[in-house]
Formats: sequence, structure tokens, C-alpha cells
Amino acid sequence: MQQETSRSESTLEEAVSVFWELRPRLFGIAYRVLGSAVEAEDVIQEVWLRWQKTDRSTVASPVAFLSSATTRLAINVAQSARVRREIYIGPWLPEPLDTSTDPEAGAERAEALELALLLLMERLNPTERAAYVLREAFDYAYAEIAEILQLSLVNVRKIVSRARRHLSAGRRVTVDTDEHRRLLEAFVAAAQSGNVAALEALLTPDAVSLSDGNGLRGAARLPVLGRSRVANLATATQQFWRDAEVRTVQANGRHAVVIYRDGRPATFLTIAASQQGIHQLMWVFSPSKIAAFFDSHSRSTSALDTRPPRRRSALAPLRDAS
Repeated sequence: MQQETSRSESTLEEAVSVFWELRPRLFGIAYRVLGSAVEAEDVIQEVWLRWQKTDRSTVASPVAFLSSATTRLAINVAQSARVRREIYIGPWLPEPLDTSTDPEAGAERAEALELALLLLMERLNPTERAAYVLREAFDYAYAEIAEILQLSLVNVRKIVSRARRHLSAGRRVTVDTDEHRRLLEAFVAAAQSGNVAALEALLTPDAVSLSDGNGLRGAARLPVLGRSRVANLATATQQFWRDAEVRTVQANGRHAVVIYRDGRPATFLTIAASQQGIHQLMWVFSPSKIAAFFDSHSRSTSALDTRPPRRRSALAPLRDAS
């Protein structure tokens, strides 16, 4: 009896070790498919529960098994998330991810991690998004992707090619990290001082400002388009910058700022920029997304939980998903 208990404990320890080693990759896949660290963590917890219950002696490749489970669950969650986002009030932005403590944030490669690209990827359906992520961010072979998605090899190649075309149509060549930070800091400085002319000089003619607040008062419910309108919006409300503390953070591999009021984080801001200037401003006012940003690095290093996940809203219908 004692021998059986010891063997069982040893087997569980091995399961934990394998899962923990692959967890960063699994989180990276789920986060890119979903655009939400919170939902990605729910998926990872569900995959862990399945891994515990699986007869692991029959699993030839743990990485293939766990990648498949993660991807399929993430696709199912993404399908339900698209429905929820249809009733979202105002622009929806991906949930920013703190990459200051772990620069890779669960990624083996930085591809498909920037907020601007994650937002652009919303144009793809969940299967296209998953195929693109597996190929471009994690370098899975087409045959591996076909097995994960349970599609033909020819179909997978077409899906990835189609996803690339969709994204390249709206994607701009981004500036390097140093120039990105310089432009962001210059924008914030000009906005704080109310220098509209300096702001306009930083923006492209077709600049757009997106505010994610889900109906929160003060967050624009429609995209603000054009250099002049975006510049004026950034300085229109004087009290927005008054008595505000601005701190630089790293999000999704790029610099961003968090605006504090009364010692509490109230607004997240980052930009997308090309050699022509800043073409996209992304403001996050949603309290839940800001809270998730500050929790993201602690979640990525938390111990595995052998209990069922607390949040069941996204995953409850997926118990029987393959």
C-alpha cells in the first residue's frame, strides 16, 4: 500500500514537472488566441486538470497533447468571447500583459505579442488566429498544426496564408523599442503641457485613438480619427492630467504608461508607431483590465492549483471539448 502511494506521488510529481516546464508555452498560445491573460489562465488551469486525469502512460508526446488541449480550449473560449464582445460598450482592446518581470511572458518568440497586432488579429476567426499563432509565434510545423486543429495539411497551409494576408493588409512596419519609448514619452509630455502643435507633429494624418472603458464615464465610445481630433482629445480635459502621476511600465514587450490618481492606477496608455509617427493610441480605462495587468506577472509564476478553477464563466460549457 505504501509502495502504491509512493508510486502515485512520484507520478504526480512527474506530471507537475512536465506541465510546469511547458506552461509558459501553453500560456503564450492561449493568451495570443484570446487577447486576455485572465481567460488564458482559465484555459491553462483547465488543461492542468485534464492532464491530471489523463492516463499519461498512453501519451507519446506531452507537448503535443498539452498544446492540442490548450489550443482547442482557447478556440472554444474565443468563439464565445466574440459573442460577448459584440455587446461591449465602445472599442474593445486586448488585455495588456506585464512583461517587465518576464520579458518573454510565456513566449518563445515575441511575434504576435504587441497589443496593436493582437487587436488586428481580431479580424481573424478563432481557427485562423490559432493557426497563425502556432506557426508564427511558436514555429510549429504545418503537420503539427494540422493534427492540433484536426484539419488537412493543405487546409492548414491555406488558413495560415489567408491569416497573413489579412494581417499584412492592416499592419505597418513598427519602430524599434527605443524609438517607441521616445515617441510615447514625447506624446505624454506634450499632452501634459497642453501643447497641441507638438502632439500633431508626433501623429500621422490618419492617427486613431481607441478608448477601452466598456461604458465607463469619460472613455470615448467611438474611435477618434485624424491627427487634429486626436491631439485635441489628449488635451481637451485639463483635469485629466492635473495631479496625475505617470509611471512607465512594460507591456507586451513595449513601453507603456499607467496614470495614477490618488495613488491608484486609473488609466493605461500605449501607442503603435511607424517611421511616419504615432498612428494608434490605445487607452485602457476598464478597471478589471488594469487590475489584470498588475496581476499578470504574479499569475504567471503562481503554483499549480490542483483544485477546480474559481472562474467558470468562460470554461463551464467546455468540459466535454476535445
